[in-house]
Amino acid sequence: MSDEKKDLVPEGGALSGGPEAVDVRTGMFGVRGSGDTSGFGGLVRTVTMPGASPRPYGGWFDEVVDILAEVLAEEDVAFDDAVPAVVVDRGELTLHVAREHLLAVCRALRDEQDLRFELGLGVSGVHFPHETGRELHAVYHLTSVTHSRRLRLEVAVPESDPHIPSSTPVYPGHDWHERETFDFFGIIFDGHPGLARIEMPDDWVGHPQRKDYPLGGIPVEYKGARIAPPDQRRSYN
Repeated sequence: MSDEKKDLVPEGGALSGGPEAVDVRTGMFGVRGSGDTSGFGGLVRTVTMPGASPRPYGGWFDEVVDILAEVLAEEDVAFDDAVPAVVVDRGELTLHVAREHLLAVCRALRDEQDLRFELGLGVSGVHFPHETGRELHAVYHLTSVTHSRRLRLEVAVPESDPHIPSSTPVYPGHDWHERETFDFFGIIFDGHPGLARIEMPDDWVGHPQRKDYPLGGIPVEYKGARIAPPDQRRSYN
């Protein structure tokens, strides 16, 4: 982020109790220079993420957090160490989980009879290139069929050390979802039974859904077909 943008970003952090500004975008759709034909070239917008929420969280959220804390304490795991932040935003509950405690949290959520988040609906990735030291996020969507509840887990790791324990020992259905997240974002799920690309060819270089991945201007070969850079393609004008 440029120094000019940094001056526009308010202090705070996702884990510190205040909203975190992750970027300041100018123009429309991030277009800069003569490519912006929208008429919104002067638009300036600060992009923020919700911070940790204060008590009470509301509804059943407090009950789930309290029970989870009790179960973790029985395993000699401090709740604040395992879950650095609880975020309630738009009526949804998200637990930010430290990667070293991910499996303990997952087991507690799945097995405790008063929680019973027995259904894992998948794992997805997010890339926040401006969030230094926490650029890559893995997001887990869990559902309690027993109690008709849903929550989200989020684990953040740096690009320089993109390792997270695989959740497949607790939620076997996450197998292909973790492979896809590895393929597109480069997050390495330690302990996965067969971590390999699932969409891109095995010899593909890079991770296409990271925000710093080039969107064009490079020749691409895929399964025998070649896509030329934009300036070398056939013109239809």
